[in-house]
Amino acid sequence: MRPILFAVLTLFLVSACSRMNEVGKAPDLNPVEMSAEHVAMNASALPRTSPPKSSPVRASLWSGGRQSLLGDRRAQAAGDILTVVIEIDDRAEFSNSSKRARGASEEMGVPNFFGVPQSIDNDLIEGASMANAVSLSSNSSSNGNGSVKRNEKLELRVAATVIGTLPNGVLKIQGTQEVRVNFELRELLVTGFVRPEDISRQNEISYDKIASARISYGGRGQISDVQQPRYGQQITDIILPF
Repeated sequence: MRPILFAVLTLFLVSACSRMNEVGKAPDLNPVEMSAEHVAMNASALPRTSPPKSSPVRASLWSGGRQSLLGDRRAQAAGDILTVVIEIDDRAEFSNSSKRARGASEEMGVPNFFGVPQSIDNDLIEGASMANAVSLSSNSSSNGNGSVKRNEKLELRVAATVIGTLPNGVLKIQGTQEVRVNFELRELLVTGFVRPEDISRQNEISYDKIASARISYGGRGQISDVQQPRYGQQITDIILPF
């Protein structure tokens, strides 16, 4: 028993010490330099197309380069940046009701059978008779009601970076955003796969056109910490069967 108690106490002290470093301090922002976006931006990109050297017109408005006035400036390679528009307004409501009832009754008796029931009645206890030898009855009923109502609304815009290109040309994007207000840090994460042709001329893409989209919106800090149950409470909620 003592080793188990010692292990639990050690685990508690280790978790408490890790949290003690945050007392009186605002939550730290995650470093940007080692993120997947930063690595993709530093990767060597494909050479940009440019007019031939023999071309007499260098500043033509109709050139096909991305730097021209009418050039396509949508994200298309690793390191490019695009804007993800998140406008989620989902509502769902379900209501189910069921009711069931059943009744059954069975009786069996032998009032006359060559005088045998009468002779048996003499040996039975007072009030008992073979005229109603067996009587069975049963009743059952059940009622059920269930309802689900959900309403979610989220409107955000975040810049994401192309961090890779799949063999079929689909772009893998990832965007992170952190905003710290006083001692509360808001975190936003967007990742998924998009087709280059789904990106608008404004270099934007809506969340419903992102395959395998993973959108995380949350925070950490003093307020979020108070709203979360303690580790001990979470453990007891899992272990206790009632």
